Amino acid sequence: MKYKVVLEKFDHGFTVSVPAFPGCHSKGDTEEEALENIAYVIHEYLEVVTALYQDKVIREIEVEM
Repeated sequence: MKYKVVLEKFDHGFTVSVPAFPGCHSKGDTEEEALENIAYVIHEYLEVVTALYQDKVIREIEVEM
């Protein structure tokens, strides 16, 4: 899957966050490392969400904008 991320350069590397997933962020010394790290964080984030909602009724809806 593809996710939009915010990548910011700082003096000591890069930070990256996922606006769709509050609290989902990481960093790296290089842009490549930061993106690799956020891919891992997204995977872990989704595993936790899946575990938290495993006994819930989940529906997918379409919202027009």
